[in-house]
Amino acid sequence: MTISKISQEIDEWSLEKDLVSIFERCQNIWMDLKDANIFITGGTGFIGCWILESLIYATRRLNLNIKATVLTRSIDAFVAKAPHLATSPFVVLLEGDVSNFSFPIGNFSYVIHAATEASAELNENYPLQMFKTVIDGTERVLDFAVHKKVLKMLFLSSGAVYGQQPWEMLNVPESYIGGPSCTDPRATYAEAKRSAEMLCAIYQKQYGLQTSIARIFALLGPYLSLDIHFAAGNFIRDAIHGRQIVIKGNGRPCRSYLYTSDLVVYLWHILVRGMSCKPYNVGSEVGISIRDLAERVSELLGGVAPLILNSEDAGWNQGRYVPSVELISSQLGLSQTVTLDQAILRTAMWNGWGNKK
Repeated sequence: MTISKISQEIDEWSLEKDLVSIFERCQNIWMDLKDANIFITGGTGFIGCWILESLIYATRRLNLNIKATVLTRSIDAFVAKAPHLATSPFVVLLEGDVSNFSFPIGNFSYVIHAATEASAELNENYPLQMFKTVIDGTERVLDFAVHKKVLKMLFLSSGAVYGQQPWEMLNVPESYIGGPSCTDPRATYAEAKRSAEMLCAIYQKQYGLQTSIARIFALLGPYLSLDIHFAAGNFIRDAIHGRQIVIKGNGRPCRSYLYTSDLVVYLWHILVRGMSCKPYNVGSEVGISIRDLAERVSELLGGVAPLILNSEDAGWNQGRYVPSVELISSQLGLSQTVTLDQAILRTAMWNGWGNKK
């Protein structure tokens, strides 16, 4: 991206414009949700905040009368993080744990189960807690959906369910039947998500519960924490603060990054139009090595050249992590609209880079 293009992106981008884009690309979805009461877990997290932003924007624009009941472990923490979402007249907050929350009173049309513990520290040091949180939480939410006789549920799974993607496979499709090692505790998160998908299939067979599944890959965008284990976020954080980007491994692992406005468009379509228990990959098909990503971030945000430690990568996936999204394209007619460069710049601007938020 040229300097003039970077300047143009800085001048023109705003969260409001992202919300307008989501709104317009989901025009055929919103009326299906009119008067809906949607129960959302994980609604206070990175993805959840975007779901709420887009839902509130659409219901205001079209007078949809949609209400979102959001389960959160701490109402006070969410009010402090995003007061405009927490105090919206279209949002009701329910405090509780996803594994044992009390069912709220009332009728519900849809459930979005986005709560997860995608924590590298938890996966590494407390894998049993990680496994039980994903499984027990999903089972509790499925029981809630059956009890309330909802029309449909959306489960946010992960691309980790494929395990190690073969290097020669540029883009992993939903039909790939590989998987993580079931005897390697580092695969706890991946195996838990696989088991949670099986729970969704079981509940469809036994109770007739319609559940769409979105397998999420790597993301960028506002609300992304820059201080956890995600390499792209760490790179952006360091560049913003004028620090040298440090690649802790050898830089060879390959990832791809989808911007959150594209993500939310995909999720709303999968909820309303997606086939039940037919997983959809949700990510970008454009792969980039961690080394090249670090260099791209440095070039765009004005940092110094990255330092590569050339040590062995210690993460759960030292290979490729790049999906095929042919299914979401052919069945739902969707495609990526925000480039990687734009995603990096917008994430940085949200976090204060360029004095624009």
